[in-house]
Amino acid sequence: MSAPLLMVTGASGHLGRLVIDHLKTLVPAAQIVALVRKPETKAAYEAEGIAARIGDYDDVDSLKAAFAGIDRLLLISSSAVGQRARQHGNAITAAKTAGVGFIAYTSILAATTSPMALAAEHKATEAMLAESGIPYALLRNGWYTENLLASLPTDLELGQHFGCAGAGRFATAPRKDYAEAAAIVLAGGDHAGKIYELAGDSDFTLADFAAELSSQAGKPVVYTDMPETAYAAALVQAGLPEGFATILADSDAQAAKGALTTSRKDLSTLIGHPTTPLADTIAAALAG
Repeated sequence: MSAPLLMVTGASGHLGRLVIDHLKTLVPAAQIVALVRKPETKAAYEAEGIAARIGDYDDVDSLKAAFAGIDRLLLISSSAVGQRARQHGNAITAAKTAGVGFIAYTSILAATTSPMALAAEHKATEAMLAESGIPYALLRNGWYTENLLASLPTDLELGQHFGCAGAGRFATAPRKDYAEAAAIVLAGGDHAGKIYELAGDSDFTLADFAAELSSQAGKPVVYTDMPETAYAAALVQAGLPEGFATILADSDAQAAKGALTTSRKDLSTLIGHPTTPLADTIAAALAG
C-alpha cells in the first residue's frame, strides 16, 4: 500500500508555508502536496522538492482536479472575510468528489459559541464538514501573537498600543506553534472526530503586552483603551478597509468578554512542548 498523499491548502500563505516546513520533519517530502494559486509559487515549491498543484477556492473545478488522489487534506481557512463560507463549501464539495479521506480544518477558538463576528463563517464551515460525511478534525485556532505585533512600528513611534479589549485576556501563540499542530494532525493518527481548542498556555491583557514591549524595546509603550467604534474608526484612518477594521474592533471587544482565552492546553499537548511565550515572540519581532 502506498503512503498517503497529504495536501496543504493555502500553501502560499504564512501559516501554510510553516505547516509544510514542519510536515517535512514528519513525513517524506514525496508525500506532501502544496495547493497554490500562482504558477510561480508552484515552481518555487517544486524547486525545493515539494509537489504543488494549482487550485482556487473560487473555482470548484480547479479544486476537484487538484484534490485527485489526495488522502488527507489540511483546509486552511480563506483570508477573504465575507466569502469564506462559500469558498470553504467549494473545497468540501471538491474533496468529497475527489474521495479525500480526511480533512483537518483551521477554525477559530470556540467557534460554535464564540460571539466574535469572525466566528460566523467558521461555524458555517464546521456545519458543512459535519454534513459532508468526510472524517474530519477541527483545529480551532486562537489568536496569533503576530496579530498584536502588526502595529509594532506605530506602537513604538507613538508609545501607545491601541485597542478596545479593556482588561480582556488573550491566550496567544505564534503561527509556528499552530502550524506545528496542524502538521501533526495532517501527518496521521487518530484525529477524526476530534475538536482541538488551540491557544497559548498562558494569557495576558493588552496592558501586559504593552508593558512587555516597553521593557524589551527600552522605551515607554502603554496600552490605550478606546470605545469600539472609535477604535474601528482609527483603524480605518490608519488605512484598513472599513469592513476589516470593524471585524478587528469587534474581536477586541469580544476579547474583553473572554472570547480569546481558554484554560485548555490542547495546543501544547498536541505539539508536545510548551507554547512559545509572548516575550519570545516580541523579542524576535524587535530583532527584525
